[in-house]
Formats: sequence, structure tokens, C-alpha cells
Amino acid sequence: MLDILAIIAPLFVAMAAGFVAVRMGAYNKADIRVLGRFVIQLALPALLFKALSERSFGEIINLDYLGAYALGSLITFAIAAAGARFLKGVSRPALGLIALGASTSNSGFIGFPLVVQFLGPKATIAIALCMLVENLVMMPLGIALAESSHQDGHSRIRTLLTLFSGLLRNPLIIAILAGFTCSLLQIHFPAPVTRVIDMFALASGAVALFVIGGTLVGLRPGGDLPRVLWVCSGKLIIHPLAVTAMMMLFAPIDPVLRTAGIVVASVPMLSIFPILAQKYDEQSWCASGLLIATIASFATLTIVMWMTGAP
Repeated sequence: MLDILAIIAPLFVAMAAGFVAVRMGAYNKADIRVLGRFVIQLALPALLFKALSERSFGEIINLDYLGAYALGSLITFAIAAAGARFLKGVSRPALGLIALGASTSNSGFIGFPLVVQFLGPKATIAIALCMLVENLVMMPLGIALAESSHQDGHSRIRTLLTLFSGLLRNPLIIAILAGFTCSLLQIHFPAPVTRVIDMFALASGAVALFVIGGTLVGLRPGGDLPRVLWVCSGKLIIHPLAVTAMMMLFAPIDPVLRTAGIVVASVPMLSIFPILAQKYDEQSWCASGLLIATIASFATLTIVMWMTGAP
């Protein structure tokens, strides 16, 4: 247990540093947004590209793992949506947001530095595959459910096409696809180019955690407590259990990937959760959910990592 705490505590200290820095005025929210763009558009894509391009294609295309993580996430989505129907006054947008929040992890900002510290560089493959599921399956599904009460069929199709178009321009998705391509074609870059990629890749972990802490400053918690508790329970309990069950069902899966998938499923929901909710005026309880899930995840992640253990 002490070994687990030695891994997870520094990550939460880095998040706390970001929170304190913004709270004390050393950085403002605009600075945090710039740092966030640096992580999402440059540092993390560099790391994902490096991890994928340096390995054989057979090693990184693991359909069992993809299927297990996708099915676990879809099961969580369905359970969260079904359970939300029993909550009082839940609109269709709120239903979609609850399902999305429960089934989509913050893989980039929290999942990546956590699993790499816990399991080593090979776990970066798991992060890349999780991101494909989250961005190409779970996000469109959640947005489609949230939009279903506001639009007719043609409008929903346009919304999804716009969403997919944006995702295909996402630097993270581009980096993953480029990494797959270089691995498949066995393309190798000169040492100076590789060193530049390495420099940006090494910057991603600490900055990502700092950004998460800074993002939590200024959230306006509030709203319906049952919704908050349900989405947090879905994210921190149901999602890890569903992914664990699917990993066992799809065995044998590489032990490192299996553990990484379970840990990624255990991290809080994506940091833009309240931002997505603003369009539907549901941001208050979403902010509460993000804040509570992030704080509570220190305990739940410690338990999950202790139970799974490093392979």
C-alpha cells in the first residue's frame, strides 16, 4: 500500500500545486487554458506518437483490449442512463451528460501520468487505445443522447458529422493515427527529430496534472445532489467494475494492458464535463460531480491500484 501511495500522492500534490497557484493569483484561468492547449495540442500528442511509432504494429493493435474497454464503457453508459431515469426531473440532456460522465475517463490529464508511473512506458499503448474508444465512441454517443430532445433526425446527423469532423482534426487523434501508420510502415525518424519529440513528450505529465488542479479553481458547485452522487458512483465504481469484468471475459489480455485499462476506467470524468454541460444549462451539478469525483478518486484509485497490483 505504501508503494501505491508513493506513486499516487505526488500526482495529487501536482494537482494541488496547480490549484494553489491559481487560487493565490500566480496564474490565472487564461494561463491554465494556454497550458492545457500545450498539453493537448503538443506535449501529449508527442508522447502518444512516440509510444506507438516505436513499437511493432502487432503489439499496439490489440482488438481484445479495445473490445473489452469499449464494452465496459458502453455497459457503464447504459447503466448510468437507465439509473438516471429514476432520478427526479432529469431532462434528456442531463441523461446524456450523466451517461457520458460516468463512462468517459480523463485519460489524457490524469490517466496518462498515473498509469505510466504505475506500469511503465508500455502502458502508453493502453492510453492511446482508451482515447480512441472515448473520442470515437463514447463522446459522440453521449452528445447524441443529450441532443436527442432538441433536434430532428437530420439535425442530429449534422451534429454528429460536425463532431466527428472536429475529432479527426484533434491533435491527439492525429498523433495516434500517425503513430499507427509509422508503426505499420516501420518508418523511423533521424535522431535529432526523435530528440525533439522526446523533449515535448517528457513535458506532458507534470503540466497536465498542474492544469487539472488549476481547472478546479472557480468551479461553481451546486445543483441536484442525487445526480452528482449517481454520476460520481458511475465513474468511480461502475465503470471500473464493468471494464474489469470485460477484461476477464476477453482474457487472455496482456497483464500490463489489462491493469492499465482498469486503472484508466477508475479515474474521474473528463475535465471539460462542466463545459459540455453549459449548452444545456446543466453545468452546476456537473461542476460538483467533477470536483467530488476528483477528490474522491485519491481514495478509490489507491484501492484499485492496490487490488490490481503492478504485473
